[in-house]
Amino acid sequence: MISAEARPYIDASVPVLREHGTTITRTFYSSMFAAHPELTNLFNMGNQANGAQQNSLAAAVFAYAANIGNPGALGPVVSRIVHKHVSVGIRADHYPIVGRYLLGAIQKTLGDAATAPLLSAWDEAYNALAKLLIETEKNLYADAGVAPGALRDMRVLEVTRQSDDVVSYVLQPVDGKPAPQFKPGQYVSVRADLGDGRQQLRQYSLSDAPASDRLRISVKRERGDTATPAGEVSNWIHRNIERNSVIAVSHPFGDFTPDTESDKPIVLLSAGVGITPMISVLNRIAQVQPARRVVFAHAARSEALHAHRADVAAAQKRMPNLAVATFHESAGAKGKGIHEGLMDISKLPAWAREETDVYLCGPIGFMQAQWKALIEAGVPANRLHREVFGPELLDHLL
Repeated sequence: MISAEARPYIDASVPVLREHGTTITRTFYSSMFAAHPELTNLFNMGNQANGAQQNSLAAAVFAYAANIGNPGALGPVVSRIVHKHVSVGIRADHYPIVGRYLLGAIQKTLGDAATAPLLSAWDEAYNALAKLLIETEKNLYADAGVAPGALRDMRVLEVTRQSDDVVSYVLQPVDGKPAPQFKPGQYVSVRADLGDGRQQLRQYSLSDAPASDRLRISVKRERGDTATPAGEVSNWIHRNIERNSVIAVSHPFGDFTPDTESDKPIVLLSAGVGITPMISVLNRIAQVQPARRVVFAHAARSEALHAHRADVAAAQKRMPNLAVATFHESAGAKGKGIHEGLMDISKLPAWAREETDVYLCGPIGFMQAQWKALIEAGVPANRLHREVFGPELLDHLL
């Protein structure tokens, strides 16, 4: 991917990036947004405010440096990044801007240690990665038949409260043409017009099986607390979007696409709003493979915060081999198949652990804990797949 001359400088950067990565990325974003405020419409400014995006980019840069000779490890990360980029309309002409301010941030942070050969090596490495991303994104746009940044107006047909914090919205194209097709597990970007010319794009998983005339998304209201600010976009959607509202929506993208068409056993584990893509998967399997063996386990803080229970109940009526386990963190959990506390894989229905694909979606802490528990229980790592809401989870590369 890079020249033999540049490689030693990249390798030598690994411990430096581990120590100074977040400082570099904070400097990068600050400088770039100051010079190009229009780019704030493409970035999640909530993740900027809480530092998640800076930490994620630092981890990504470090992972890239540490695995630059291991394309097998980087490939899945590149795929995830590419799908996210096309969902918000990243274009080829954005990459020189990012490269200029990223190299500038490295130079500013490292000072005299940022020698000319080191900066030249990172310029080469960045441009190699940019070329790969640009070409892959170009192909993905072409396959989807959309231009970068293209959004489509959709009218809200139904609004359904799924839990105290989650509301689902059924959307139909205003132009009367068929709804875009997608694979269960994928997401769309929704544009929020926040006033004063500010716009933000947020990704929401599609939460029903594909249909020819409609899409459904489910949006959790991020209420915030003393440590985390309230979600500006999710609260805007809950306050402003109602039946007959028209919103701008991207084409579906995302590389978290569990196999819904085969008859092989499958395990779906989720927590919180991570249930939304799993419901899309479950509803599709109920349509095409209702006799399939499915283990569906979900963890919620309480019954009141447990979304899409009606979808699961409907699937149970159609799927004789669907095994459901539920975990409610709060005290007082009750009912058949409902356990009190955090998800515990020892309490899940049995499955052939070495032969069955397991899909995870939920908060980072949940996925890290379940990933570790599943590995310890004998599930091979190549059988584990996860969807990440928000900045990329790269702990498997660090």
